[in-house]
Amino acid sequence: MVQIGYTMMTEQAGPRELVDHVVRAEEAGFDFSVTSDHYFPWLRAQGHSPYAWSVLGAAAQATSRIPLMTYVTCPTRRYHPAVVAQKAATVQLLSEGRFRLGLGAGENLNEHVVGGGWPPVDVRHEMLEEALEIIRALFRGDHVTYHGEHFDVESARLWDLPEQAPPIGVAVSGEQSCRLAGHLADLVIATEPKADLLEAFDRHGGEGKPRVGQLPVSYGTDRDAAVERAHSQFRWFGLGWKVNSELPHPDSFAAATQFVTPDDVASSIPCGDDPDDFVAAVRPYAEAGFGEIALVQIGGETQPEFLDWSAKTLLPALREAFD
Repeated sequence: MVQIGYTMMTEQAGPRELVDHVVRAEEAGFDFSVTSDHYFPWLRAQGHSPYAWSVLGAAAQATSRIPLMTYVTCPTRRYHPAVVAQKAATVQLLSEGRFRLGLGAGENLNEHVVGGGWPPVDVRHEMLEEALEIIRALFRGDHVTYHGEHFDVESARLWDLPEQAPPIGVAVSGEQSCRLAGHLADLVIATEPKADLLEAFDRHGGEGKPRVGQLPVSYGTDRDAAVERAHSQFRWFGLGWKVNSELPHPDSFAAATQFVTPDDVASSIPCGDDPDDFVAAVRPYAEAGFGEIALVQIGGETQPEFLDWSAKTLLPALREAFD
């Protein structure tokens, strides 16, 4: 059985709208939700980037059933890992146990704002590993003093801890991150339906742990308009994480994707209102071994109509295909 999730895409809607959207997603019957954690949108056309953790706090109070999750937070540059642990524990309390902490090595796009340069990928993974050690210790209720190569913690303790710590997911894109996730994470996160990533995760200790994927979609009764919207706001998606993690500004993404055509986008993102196209796009994730797949409806203003259509048409089609 595959669970279908909903993405609060902070890059394309304001904070009040995002909370309204996840309330509607809960009502529509989505199995879980995730939220991005950005300082910048990928492209100027998306037009937003509120503080994800305030949105999560509001969402925890506005909903009662749907699980919440960061997809993903970088605990190494904008945020110190001790602060991430405090935020995550608080959201777990507010949501009464519905929160999972998704972590990753980050993107220059968001993390450059605090200065200090953007480390190479090997260093970013070292930093993420230290951050995980610190967060785990604080989740255990330890009184933490830590002096690592990248982080220092002086006499830290979380005073408001949930009975069950938030499960930790780690985003993967290659062998290094799969090793880290397999050893240290409770679940694995990926944005591409690559079975080899899950196989590497299993080799490094991840066997039997949940795996969560994500898929952009562009619903609309006018398919041409849905394709154009996907091209305008999401053409960066096909660059891959080796590129996406390095570019520093939305204008960089615009320049890097200037020759991507609407047809290119439509070939990789389901567009329109034929549920069979959406089922076909989810299938590679299910076949690769993902048990949870979060959909990203492109276009902040289109969320209400997408959620209505999902409740009536898309979710029943997906459940019939993958139950």
